[in-house]
Amino acid sequence: MLKELLKPEIEELIEEHRWRELKDVLIEWNPSEVALLLESLKVSRAIILFRLLPKEFAYEVFSYLPNEVQEKFLKELTDEEVIKIVEELDPDDRTSLFEELPAELVQKLLLSLSDEEREKAIKLLGYPENSVGRRMTTEFLTIKPEFTREEALEYIRLNGKKVETIDILYVVDNNGKLIDDININHIVLADPGEKIEKLLDGNYVYLSAYDDQEIAIRKMKQYDYPVLPVIDRSGVLVGIVTFDDIFDLYQEETTEDIHKIASVLPIDISYKQASSWHLFSKRIIWLAVLLVIDLASSKIIQGFSYLIAAVTALAFFMPVLVDTAGNTGSQIATIIIRALALGELRSKDIWKTILKEIAVSLIIGITLAILIFSITQLWHGIDIKVSVVVGLSMFAVIIWSNLVGLWLPIILNVIRIDPAVASSPLITSIADISGLFIYFLISKAILGL
Repeated sequence: MLKELLKPEIEELIEEHRWRELKDVLIEWNPSEVALLLESLKVSRAIILFRLLPKEFAYEVFSYLPNEVQEKFLKELTDEEVIKIVEELDPDDRTSLFEELPAELVQKLLLSLSDEEREKAIKLLGYPENSVGRRMTTEFLTIKPEFTREEALEYIRLNGKKVETIDILYVVDNNGKLIDDININHIVLADPGEKIEKLLDGNYVYLSAYDDQEIAIRKMKQYDYPVLPVIDRSGVLVGIVTFDDIFDLYQEETTEDIHKIASVLPIDISYKQASSWHLFSKRIIWLAVLLVIDLASSKIIQGFSYLIAAVTALAFFMPVLVDTAGNTGSQIATIIIRALALGELRSKDIWKTILKEIAVSLIIGITLAILIFSITQLWHGIDIKVSVVVGLSMFAVIIWSNLVGLWLPIILNVIRIDPAVASSPLITSIADISGLFIYFLISKAILGL
């Protein structure tokens, strides 16, 4: 019954200072559920509840809080409480927190850590930003190939509680270099006295500490591994990356790409926590840039205004052509950006992709050109020449917009700029402007004006 209490009932218990009941309620919850509750409360109330929790439980709850909420907690807790929390966090969670804190606070917290924990923290922070090294944990279990089954199991029994996972163990040589990985099931089911080296198959997947984080996402998805080992440049095993770390990273990367595709600067905090001014600052820059770009459409219309004055019917179909151009470019750009993000499109595949998309755009172009030509012929008072102009323009605009939406993400990827920058609004604006120009050029040529 206590576990089913809702937020209003929790707040009522706080108002009435019924601390013992509150504690009994919260310790029945999952740490992630408590974290969600604390996130939804005012910081002052959340801190009260946080301090009621048993220490080990509280540390686990803290690791589930978003970084921006963690930072607010650190400002409210005492120095002693902060030091203890930071000391108890897993190395990868601690690194993620340090990345969000001001440099002077990070320096202060580093000095407060034990020598062992400080060394771990500095080592992880020393890797490049957005690298696998920043995401890995240094708490893992290794065994030697010369271990017997019994020696390995005894070693796991003695040391397994200190590490994040023992589902997969890593076999290293005397220099710490990774030799192989082995599932604990294979050890448990092995014959008594059998040596670990006899159980190895040499088939393992690993990451470099200097790999980009997206490579970790791709490999974990490709091989369906819950954990991957991380090595340094000399092949020494320096850490592991687990599924929960990658899932968090995947959410961050996906959110960032969605924001970029919508021409919004990545919002680095939750929407609920973001102020109106923060949201304004993330949206206004691209909107202003796109506004300036879209002014080119007005200049093109102005330059060909004599055509519209001579054949008023041309104006009827401008919105249709412009919107179709933008939609076409946006469609292909989204497909290509997704393929690049998943690693499905490599440099060797580019020309094959271009030929495939040209074929697709030709079919789409012919189909929509015939459709719009037929519709204009059914339109009362539209001259056959105007229908031809509209049909040809539709065909040309689709081909061109498809090429723009295809090439822009690829070019940005080649010059190492996130292809998500080639967002739908940007592609749409470019396609709109060029589509109008193509339309008026074809109109001038066919109508002889």
